[in-house]
Amino acid sequence: MNAPRYVAIITDGNGRWAEARGLPVREGHRAGADTVKARLRDAVEFGIEELTVFSFSTENWSRSPEEVSALMEMFGERLDSETPELNEEGVRMRFIGRRDGVAPELVARMEQSERLTAANDAITFYIAFNYGGRAEIVDAARGFSGSTEQEFRDRLYAPEMNDPELLIRTSGEQRISNYLLWQCAYSEFVFREELWPDFDREAFAETLEEYGRRQRRFGRRTGS
Repeated sequence: MNAPRYVAIITDGNGRWAEARGLPVREGHRAGADTVKARLRDAVEFGIEELTVFSFSTENWSRSPEEVSALMEMFGERLDSETPELNEEGVRMRFIGRRDGVAPELVARMEQSERLTAANDAITFYIAFNYGGRAEIVDAARGFSGSTEQEFRDRLYAPEMNDPELLIRTSGEQRISNYLLWQCAYSEFVFREELWPDFDREAFAETLEEYGRRQRRFGRRTGS
């Protein structure tokens, strides 16, 4: 199978998953975070070198204060509880997105996670937090005086990130929602019906297999 090395995921459907079960939305986010951790481990086994997940967008601040507060609290708790474990497993953690507007103590915990895991090489786990694709491009363009795509790329949040070969979105929605607009110029898209907490190992494997059946052309013609 032609397996992708660089994968990005829009982890959509946590709220609907909770509502369908009569649970508070925060429980959907907790279940979604558990699924992220499980699929990250699967990604290592599947030979994926970089996994990027959409954790919190610049647009998510418009949600109710209660939901935003619960998300921030959970994010901090997960950083504290899971960073040591991920470090032991060789995961390198990187956060992409704007740091301004995020509580300083949470930014400090993010930076600590990055420092602790900086030398790891089992997989690089990019977490898009307070992230928007347009915001990233605007931030990169601010003061840009170069003339090439590579010079512009060097100003992105994580210039070392490889372009995702595969972008997955769960929950049946078929849009990219301002996610990795620069990086996904030639990504293959797979849209799954499962709500994110239901996206299990089998669904992940099926998605990778679908990617493997595709022929990537990058604008070229193919033929005999």
